[in-house]
Amino acid sequence: MPDETPAPATAREMIALLTGGAGFTEHRPAPRFQPPDGPLGWAGYDAARERATARTGEEESVVYGTGAVGDRACVLLSFEFGFLGGSLGGLTGDRLTAAYELALTRRLPLLALVATGGSRMQEGMIALTQLQRVAAASVRLRAAGLPQIAVVRDPTTGGGWATVGAGADVVLALPGAQIGFAGSRVRPPDADPYAYGAEGQFAAGQVDAVVPADELATAVEHWLRVLGPHEALPAAPVPRALAASGAEAATGAEPLPHERSAARLPRTGREAVARARDARRPRAEAYLADYLTVRLPLHGDRCGGTDPGLLSGFGLRADGLPVAYVAQCGTPTRPAGYRAAARTIRLADRLGVPVLTLVDTPGAANDAEAEQTGAGAAIADAFAAVAAARVPVTTLVIGEGGSGGALALAAPGNTHVTADGYFSVIAPELAAAILKRPSSETGATADQLRLRPQDLLELGVVRSIVE
Repeated sequence: MPDETPAPATAREMIALLTGGAGFTEHRPAPRFQPPDGPLGWAGYDAARERATARTGEEESVVYGTGAVGDRACVLLSFEFGFLGGSLGGLTGDRLTAAYELALTRRLPLLALVATGGSRMQEGMIALTQLQRVAAASVRLRAAGLPQIAVVRDPTTGGGWATVGAGADVVLALPGAQIGFAGSRVRPPDADPYAYGAEGQFAAGQVDAVVPADELATAVEHWLRVLGPHEALPAAPVPRALAASGAEAATGAEPLPHERSAARLPRTGREAVARARDARRPRAEAYLADYLTVRLPLHGDRCGGTDPGLLSGFGLRADGLPVAYVAQCGTPTRPAGYRAAARTIRLADRLGVPVLTLVDTPGAANDAEAEQTGAGAAIADAFAAVAAARVPVTTLVIGEGGSGGALALAAPGNTHVTADGYFSVIAPELAAAILKRPSSETGATADQLRLRPQDLLELGVVRSIVE
């Protein structure tokens, strides 16, 4: 029975899949001399290149130029795996760095459609050093505040994955694609294939989304829209609660989501804690669904971890303006969650996109696994990302604000709270235990901690109680 598996898409087919009728204008770097059979004089190398050209119609393993996905202009570079396995040599490096430079000059986002087996053996260390050239070009683009998106195809391995692919701000993968630093011929014999696939890499937090080919153009267009580049975003209106009090909003602060609970303010500290812990109160998903018309999640901490209790990514508000979000979901936040949050905040800061954080956690995870995977360092990094942000960061406490695990994601001087929220240096039960008080005094301890929304406003911990 003949093999019915479709052949992998070529470089130009992938470009056409995304640009459609919008068109693509190819660019080529200035030609340069390469010695016979390459820098190593590898016998038969020129002949292999000629066969690859005859087979694919390409002169190198990368095609690049300008185009548009939907109505969003960008620089596209696309690997041709049929040309020597999409491998990187010196002339490939010329094309890759020229693509990054084109994006820098035109101030356009870079979209890389990656399918590569790694560095080209026939060029030895000259091929390997192209990774340094690509890394330097990527850093220049990053410093200019321009986004990089990678679509990783089958296969994406070796240095191409470790630079153009995994080095992008957002990594999308086609289903079933082989993805990993180690290619299939150099892995340990007992290696689990799942670890080297798109779905496995997603589970490990190395890929932001696995997107079917027929949904790819829409997904990429959305990402291009939210990541920019943007002109200076307009200052947001003053939240109603602040306007009513005559207070002044932080410059450019993100407009707050509406309070989704009709509850009155709690009378006691015990009531405030009980309400925040009530399973029936609105959670982050409800606030985000109400606030954003488009949501594009970022997934994972890029260190092999994920935290399902921490949502982060970018989206569009109803007025079409972009916002980055980091939202706790009421569970103890794990180290991977704090690292993902810091990644999102730093990316938003570099791209000039304001940040909204939703605080809702009893505190940071404190089990043995959390300690072993760097809870302290991850929390410190989240504090640092918020403190260093140049874009406005706005925080809404929508539930529990448990100690430093919650404060790490709160904006100094621009934190607000709902009627369902509280913020405390420590949970009242733990405070009572430390003070050697009986459990019957937990409520009185909660009152002493002054953790109710109205207490937080009076103390100056929050700027407003959201209506």
